[in-house]
Amino acid sequence: MALSVSSLAAALSHLSFPSTSTSKPQQATPFLRLHPIATSHRSVSLALRASASETAEADLPAEEVLAVEEEAVEDALSGVALRKYVKQRLPGGFAAQRITATGRRKTAIARVVLQEGTGKVFINFRDAKEYLQGNPMWMEYCKVPLATLGFENNYDVFVKVHGGGLSGQAQAICLGVARALVKISTANKVPLRSEGLLTRDTRIVERKKAGLKKARKRPQFSKR
Repeated sequence: MALSVSSLAAALSHLSFPSTSTSKPQQATPFLRLHPIATSHRSVSLALRASASETAEADLPAEEVLAVEEEAVEDALSGVALRKYVKQRLPGGFAAQRITATGRRKTAIARVVLQEGTGKVFINFRDAKEYLQGNPMWMEYCKVPLATLGFENNYDVFVKVHGGGLSGQAQAICLGVARALVKISTANKVPLRSEGLLTRDTRIVERKKAGLKKARKRPQFSKR
C-alpha cells in the first residue's frame, strides 16, 4: 500500500489543473477600471474648459461681454425662432410700425422699419448676411445711410422685400433706410441728400423689341 500511495502522489504532483476562477477576473478587471477613469478625465477636461471660459469672460470688459452674448443669441436664433423674434419686435406687422419707408430699385420693392437697437438687419424674417449670401457689397448697401449719420449701432433694420434680384433689392433697402431716417429727423435730410442716398434710381432694363435679338441688337443684314 505504501508503494501505491507514493506512486500516486508522484503522479499527481506532475499534473497541473487550470484554475478558471483566477482567469476570469484578470480579464474582466481591466475593462471595469477603464470606464470610470475615462469618464473622470472627460469631466476634468470639461471642468477645465468651463473654468477657462469663465475666466476669459471675467477678464473682458462689459461691452465685449455683451457683444459675445449678442452673438450667441444670434447664433441661437435661426429659422422658426428667428421668425418669432422678428414678429415679437414688430407687433401688428410692418404697417403698424411708427418709422416705416419704402424703397424701390429696378423691379424690387422694399418696405423698411427702423427700431432702436444695436445695428442688426433682418430681411424677410432672415438674417441679412444669410439672405444676401454674404456679399459684402450688398451688405454695405443696407448700412450706408446709417453709417453716413453715425447710427450704424443705434438702430435695428427690419425689411420685407420682393421682386428683382438681390442686387436690386439691396439698393432698394438702401433707399428705404435713408427715407426712414428722414422721418426720424428732418435734419438728416441734408447729409443724406449730399451723398445721393435719397435719389431714386429709375434706370431699368429696356424691353425687347419684336424682330430684334435684344432691346436694340439687330440680326445681321444680308443684301442677297
